[in-house]
Amino acid sequence: MRVFDRFSRRAPGGTQQPEDVPTTPTGYQQTASRLHAFNRYEIKYLLDEMKVPALREQLAAHMSADPYSPRGGYPVTSLYYDTPDLRFYWEKIEGLRFRRKLRMRLYGTPSECTEDTSVQVEIKQRVNRVTQKRRLALPYGTARRWLDQREPISCSPAERPFVDEVAMLVGNLDLRPVVTTGYLREAFIGREADLGLRVTIDHKVHGRDRDFHFASGAANRYTIPPKLAIVEIKANERVPYWVTDLAARADMSVVRISKYCQSVQAFGLAPRSTLGAPELVMPADQPVVADL
Repeated sequence: MRVFDRFSRRAPGGTQQPEDVPTTPTGYQQTASRLHAFNRYEIKYLLDEMKVPALREQLAAHMSADPYSPRGGYPVTSLYYDTPDLRFYWEKIEGLRFRRKLRMRLYGTPSECTEDTSVQVEIKQRVNRVTQKRRLALPYGTARRWLDQREPISCSPAERPFVDEVAMLVGNLDLRPVVTTGYLREAFIGREADLGLRVTIDHKVHGRDRDFHFASGAANRYTIPPKLAIVEIKANERVPYWVTDLAARADMSVVRISKYCQSVQAFGLAPRSTLGAPELVMPADQPVVADL
């Protein structure tokens, strides 16, 4: 079993594929490797949806559109686990230099998720300014029994350290599902001198705080105003100068934003951070959104 570093992986046939993108145009399943790990720097911006077409055009001049990312984006849904007192949430709010969180992630339409659908069980952690991810691909039913019912799973020796770490977190901290987040993601990948660069645009960010089965069909609510998109710049070592120039020209402001924290706050599970941007506060009668 190979462990993949940075945020690339080898697809069947030997071609290189970036992290966080489906391996096939349909089904959106990541099957190239069960175990996947990488480090990177991430910068997040908010952008008015009206400005997205111009940004898309400018990115296309320097980057390639991800071949598996249709215009408008592919669905991404994550179920976040936390302690009864929301330890992971508060670590983010307080800006701890070392923090982590556990989530289960689905690439694809939630309503099509079955017990056999491949999902990612992932630990995402922050060490100073570097984001690190380690994750394992499992059938959805297996992942749920492992995380929700504490049922042990079989794994290879290479996967054992990760599996033991997840089991320790779940058992020792009494982790349980807290919220889901979902959105439509467009992705662009660097070329030539910028091969380690990845830019994503996330639209229609929504979530819910109950009925956590991906295919439950339960109502979601926007957790970020739908007029705003989240733009993320992700790089192995450096962000090219043309990217920062582009962000400045588009009047994009760097934000400290967590989709998980936005969901926690949107559903009143914890007090809203005083550091949050006013434009991210949803009205009490926030609209219900359909399964995306």
